[in-house]
Amino acid sequence: MEKVERKAYTEHILVLPYPLQGHLNPILQFSKRLASKHVKVTVALTKCIAKTMKIQVGPLNIETISDGYDDVGRSGASSAEDYLERFQTFGSKTLTDLIERIQSSDDDTPVSCVVYDSFVPWVLDVTQKLNLIGAVFFTQSLAVTSIYYHIYRGLLMVPVPDGEMISIPGLPMLNVLELPSFISDIESFPHFLRLLVNQFSNVDKADWVLFNTFDELEPEVLNWMAKLWRVRSIGPTIPSKYLDKRIEGDKDYGLNIFDTKRAECIDWLNAREDNSVVYISMGSMAVLKQEQIEEVAWALLDCDYNFLWVVRQTEENKIPSRFRTDITTSPGSEKGLVITWCPQLEVLSHPALGCFMTHCGWNSTMESLSLGVPMIAFPQWSDQPTNAKCVEDLWKAGIRVKVDEDGISRKKELELCIKEAMEGEKGMEMKQNANKWKELAVQAVNEGGSSDKNVDEFLEALK
Repeated sequence: MEKVERKAYTEHILVLPYPLQGHLNPILQFSKRLASKHVKVTVALTKCIAKTMKIQVGPLNIETISDGYDDVGRSGASSAEDYLERFQTFGSKTLTDLIERIQSSDDDTPVSCVVYDSFVPWVLDVTQKLNLIGAVFFTQSLAVTSIYYHIYRGLLMVPVPDGEMISIPGLPMLNVLELPSFISDIESFPHFLRLLVNQFSNVDKADWVLFNTFDELEPEVLNWMAKLWRVRSIGPTIPSKYLDKRIEGDKDYGLNIFDTKRAECIDWLNAREDNSVVYISMGSMAVLKQEQIEEVAWALLDCDYNFLWVVRQTEENKIPSRFRTDITTSPGSEKGLVITWCPQLEVLSHPALGCFMTHCGWNSTMESLSLGVPMIAFPQWSDQPTNAKCVEDLWKAGIRVKVDEDGISRKKELELCIKEAMEGEKGMEMKQNANKWKELAVQAVNEGGSSDKNVDEFLEALK
């Protein structure tokens, strides 16, 4: 019998994500792109994530480290600060042990570089002690990262007074409510702001600073930031099937916390006419007030379009019972589908889709731009207000909903935004611009594109 030789790799990259869905997906997708370029990639997941998620990541090797909460994960911590402190203590030791085990193995290619999420800057200390290259990976936009960096450097003082306009290089003027919520509402989120500012505690020592964006999308901020660090944009980090189609079998992220209810969603969409569906999703973390969910419900019921509305199981009890009755028993019972989760990439790329009402999390924003889908920007917290500002005013691929003095977007406003996005003059412009960004996103990751060249440059420097 002919002996099958083990594939010889010249480089081995270890990747350490932060254990949140919105952080895991982009860095895992980047890992798959690295692996497609004949590099060995090992992903170090926390033990809890590895046990609780269905992982299908193709060519990637999976190892585990400890965050100090191996059975329950982040939910076992008394606070975000407690979790981060314990993760650093346990993670530093178990990551070091993992790397040393790989380095001492005769059957493995030694690790030469560690790519790590910006939320865990302590990883760079481990890589430097072990004489490895350290590459920090930011899952936020360049724009939002720049805002947090200005706070870290004392160039933007918080709290920002009401009515003051903020100037950040490469961005339009921003009012307080267009800044990330951790800045506009410091009292509610002091620990989150500290976490985000702490991303820069040792970034000057990192060998590479990588971003899930592409050069053409944020050129001015990129040029400004490139004067500080060795910055490279390597996105969009979404499956190759939806972009360049160069990575065989790469059709989904391969890791999901939620049951996606795929068949139910796609079968329902298949029965709808092209460009007839409004898709609504507020992501995996945003919590809406019951009053806001009710306003969304009545707007969807009375608008002239089909709708696919994702409402997480924890939020379902906020949907008015009369709304559910109306969409299931009325003559237009096929008008809407309410579901707890869905395969978002398949939905966004479906011909039935007309627009995406989104919270403007960065992953959803990048997916929508990459698939040419116009957006109704409905930001809730975190980086979303700034992303929404860029969607409407910089990239002109969406329209932002207005809120009243109570912070609620009312039924009438939502209906107006839906109508404008689906058939209005601005909606036509949004669709044209969304298609433009789609073409540029594909070009960026395709052979010879800006992101493809950046990935190749990164790998070449490891040799």
